Amino acid sequence: MNTFDFDKPLNRRDTNSYKWDSSSDPDMLPMWVADMDFETAPAVLKAIQHRALHGAFGYPRAPDAYYEAVTGWFKRRHRFVFPREHLIYTTGVVPALSAIIQALCEPGEGVIVQTPAYNCFFSSIRNSQCRQISSPLIYEDGKYLMDFDDLEEKAADPKNTMMLLCNPHNPVGRAWHADDLERVGHICLKHNVTVLSDEIHCDLIQPGYQHIPFAALNSEFMQMSVTCSSPSKAFNLAGLQVSNILVADEEKRKRIDKQININEVCDISPFAAEALIAAYSEGDLWLDELCEYIAGNFAYLQQFLGAHLPQLKVPQLEATYLAWIDFSELAIPASEVTEILKRDYSLWLNEGTMYGDETDTFIRMNLATNRERVKEGLNRLKRAFDDNAFDLHLPSD
Repeated sequence: MNTFDFDKPLNRRDTNSYKWDSSSDPDMLPMWVADMDFETAPAVLKAIQHRALHGAFGYPRAPDAYYEAVTGWFKRRHRFVFPREHLIYTTGVVPALSAIIQALCEPGEGVIVQTPAYNCFFSSIRNSQCRQISSPLIYEDGKYLMDFDDLEEKAADPKNTMMLLCNPHNPVGRAWHADDLERVGHICLKHNVTVLSDEIHCDLIQPGYQHIPFAALNSEFMQMSVTCSSPSKAFNLAGLQVSNILVADEEKRKRIDKQININEVCDISPFAAEALIAAYSEGDLWLDELCEYIAGNFAYLQQFLGAHLPQLKVPQLEATYLAWIDFSELAIPASEVTEILKRDYSLWLNEGTMYGDETDTFIRMNLATNRERVKEGLNRLKRAFDDNAFDLHLPSD
C-alpha cells in the first residue's frame, strides 16, 4: 500500500498558474506545460512553512546542509560522487544554460543539439549569439536513437564548440544508456567539443530504467563537461527558482561563475534553499511512489490508445512524465491537431514543431496529473475522433 495519495485532485486554478490560468476557458484541461498537478513532498511543504513562520526573508546564503543534500542525493540515487566545490547554484536550468553558453562559447560558434529538443535550448543558443546546429535523432521502429555519424560530422567542424545534451531526453522520453553517452563523450572529446548536459529530468525515471549522469562515466568526461540539475521537475518546485551547475574544470567554473554574476542570476530565495534541502534529504520515498504513479498513467495511456485510437502510436516512456504521441498516420500537421483540440475540446497539448521542424506529426502530453484527469484528457481526444474532427485531413483509401 502506498504512503502518498497521488489520486487526490489538486485545484490549481486562480493561483496565477501559468499552466492553468493562461486560458479563459473554464473547461480547459491543460496538459502542456511541464509542471505537475501534485502537491510537493510533505517534507518540502513542512520546510517551507517552517521558514515562512520566521517572518523575515532577507538575502540568504546556501548553508553547508544545502551542499550536503545535493552531493548526498546524487551519491545515493545515482551513484555519482563529486565534491561540493564543483557546484554553483543559480535560479534555474534555463538561466544556467544561457550563462554557460555565454561563458564558454564565442558569438557565432555552433552549439550542437539533438533534435527534437526542449524548445528553450533554441532560445538560449540564439540569445547567446551562437548558432544552433541540429543533429536529428533517428526515429526507427517506434524508438529514438542517436545518429552518431551525423554527430561526428557536426562535431568535426571546428566552428562547433559545444554540444547541448538532453539527458534524459525531453520530449522523446529516452533515458540514454551508458554506451550511448560513452560514444557521445568520445566523439566530443576527440573534437574538443564541450558537453553541456541538461539533466533536469534525471530523477523522473520509469521502473526498469536508469539515469546515467554523463559526467559520472569517467574522469575525462567529468573534466570536459558541465552538468545542470534541479529538484524542480521531480518535486514540482519550478516556481521556487533553484538549480545547480556541476563543473569539475576549475577554469570553466571560474568563467561560468563570472557569467552567472554578470547575468545577475547568482542568488536563490530562502524558500528555494530550504525546499531543496528537504527534497534531497527526505524525499526518496515520495519520489519513488511518484514515479510508480506516472508509470501507471503511461500504462493507462498505452492501453487506451491500443483499444480506442490504434492509429496513434507512442514511444515507450523511459524517463520524464511527458508522452510523445505520434500522429503520422493522419495527414494533418500536429499544430492543426492541437488547435482543434484546444478550440473545440478544451484540451491543451503541445505541438511537436515547438521542439524541431522534423516533428510536425507529434504532440506532447503531460501525464503528471491524477489518473482521472489523464482519463478525461484521453476521452476528449477520443471524442475528437468520434466526431470526425479531423476527417477532412484523413488520407483516402
